[in-house]
Amino acid sequence: MKPAGSASDTLVASAPETALVSPEFRGSVSILVIDDERTLRESCKLVLDAEGYRVDVCSRGDDGLELVRRRRYDIVLTDLYMTDVSGMELLEATMQFAPETIVIVMTGNPSVASNVQALQAGAWDYLPKPFSATHLQILVGRAAHAVSVAREARGSAEQGAEGDDDSLVLGDSPALRRVLEISRRVAATDASVFITGESGTGKELIAQLIHRHSRRRTRPMVAVNCAALPEGLLESEMFGHVKGAFTGAVRENAGLLEAANGGTLLLDEVSEMPKSVQAKLLRVIQDGVVRRVGSSTTTAVVNVRFISSSNSDPEQAVKDGVLREDLFYRLRVVPIRLPPLRERGDDVTQLATIFLNRYWLRHRGAGLAAPRFSDAAVAALRSRAWPGNVRELQNAIEHAVVMLEPGQVIQPDDIPTGGALRGGLPGDEAAAFPSDETLGQSYHAAREQVLASFERRYLTWLVAQAGGNMSKAARLAGVDRTTLYRLMERHGLQRETITVLPE
Repeated sequence: MKPAGSASDTLVASAPETALVSPEFRGSVSILVIDDERTLRESCKLVLDAEGYRVDVCSRGDDGLELVRRRRYDIVLTDLYMTDVSGMELLEATMQFAPETIVIVMTGNPSVASNVQALQAGAWDYLPKPFSATHLQILVGRAAHAVSVAREARGSAEQGAEGDDDSLVLGDSPALRRVLEISRRVAATDASVFITGESGTGKELIAQLIHRHSRRRTRPMVAVNCAALPEGLLESEMFGHVKGAFTGAVRENAGLLEAANGGTLLLDEVSEMPKSVQAKLLRVIQDGVVRRVGSSTTTAVVNVRFISSSNSDPEQAVKDGVLREDLFYRLRVVPIRLPPLRERGDDVTQLATIFLNRYWLRHRGAGLAAPRFSDAAVAALRSRAWPGNVRELQNAIEHAVVMLEPGQVIQPDDIPTGGALRGGLPGDEAAAFPSDETLGQSYHAAREQVLASFERRYLTWLVAQAGGNMSKAARLAGVDRTTLYRLMERHGLQRETITVLPE
């Protein structure tokens, strides 16, 4: 272990965020340190004793295994490589005997493969040797905070969730009920959650539900769209920057990680995050330390709960080398898959009725009789693939409401299809051809109008075809993401408002 009095240690230790739990609570936290290196385990005990924890140490893996079987520890720190019983064997046994115990593996050979293997087996985190006393204090402090959250969650479990407002997440299908049950269970912990699902399935709503049910609900939930920002801007947004860090940095600015301190950070489309930013984020997740862009010193220590989301397969992104494997397994402690609307049975009818009543009140008021769906309209709604899922259904019903008469019986033709909602895509030759009004202008004016119309239609089709994935859209168009964002901004287009096409 490095000396505790180094310059970096002094800086980090002075941050008030390191005191994640009270001294009184630390006295209730039991820790077991297992390492065959005497100096290291005794140093760990010395540091953690001084913090107020109850610490036991042992030098052999089989002795540690026996201790874990005989008594309950809140936190176990174990060396990964030992001669008799390895740290991996001890980790697996602990997960079997005491799955609520937090296990942190220590290793002098911190390869990505061994780290990923340990995280997959249930390790809470890993601590690469050599490590400083402050690094140990911060990591164990975060683990103790997780212990505190888990204890409070268990103490209030009897209250249940009957009184909670989950009205934003609509539907009653078995598939959705399973998602809601997992979400409520994981909400009471600090575990990182990775939500996957097609565009429009409600990934951000589930993230909001998890945050609202968590112990962090009084602190902010901050969202960052990793696909919507160029690399330099995304790094500055997440980590902040100091004055003069780059052209235009006229003053110091705190990033979203600091803004979310004590709360939740939602990483939307995390697979689109540049690899350099992924590496920097991994360091924050590991030790909680944030360094702003342009700074040579640690800026802050943060305590953030991470929720990630993606409308593409993150495991495929790992295989393709787009998403770091070690970052993926840190972020995907609990995976949640949101089912597409076509797998949710009667939810389509229920959602359509809810949206119909909501938008009728919004656009027409309560004094007029609301329309109702015919049996044929219900059958048509249920038979559609809905590639844009709940968002597409919601847009279709609102579009229909604007055109309906009071008390009208809605027929299938009254509900616009996906193509109508997209407002014309390439292939709509009549819409794309210059109108008589355009032809009546000067050559240059008519040319600019036609080109602008083409650009807007092409960009709408392009983003829809790419499923909302801006990196994929840029590759299809043969341009870089910065150019694509600039073109979309010129035409007032936003990724979130474009209905995606089925793959």
